[in-house]
Amino acid sequence: MIRIGFGFDTHKLEPGGPLRLGGVSIEHSKAAIGHSDADVLIHAIIDALLGAAGLPDIGRQFPDTSDDYKGIDSGILLRKTLQLILEQGFSIGNIDCTIVLQQPKIAAHIPSMITALSSALDISPGQVNVKAKTSEKLGFIGREEGVSAYAVALLM
Repeated sequence: MIRIGFGFDTHKLEPGGPLRLGGVSIEHSKAAIGHSDADVLIHAIIDALLGAAGLPDIGRQFPDTSDDYKGIDSGILLRKTLQLILEQGFSIGNIDCTIVLQQPKIAAHIPSMITALSSALDISPGQVNVKAKTSEKLGFIGREEGVSAYAVALLM
């Protein structure tokens, strides 16, 4: 059986730093704000994986009302999600993601993100694709008030 899942996440940006994306800390004047480390890319991937497996979403698996997840490294949540996927009898075919962010430019950090994500998920780097886009200065992303990420995951 092949299953496809879709994930999305968005976080507000505020002064401070660094910015955490795909398990990588990026020097920037703004950081994403959230209950955990606010790694928007990992959160989108988690929801894509959970959706493909037919499991409840990230908010029900790792509620932001729990102190257990306050400030937690999202990579830990990603590894816990992998265990949930494996317990359901699935393996990961591939993950494809897009980060939408006006600034900073992150192309140089994508190889490190792929390495961090593939390592956390125990898959090859060739099974993870990360792309970056701007919003052409439109909306809250264009005004550098937030960051969003989209992900699809194929489970087998």
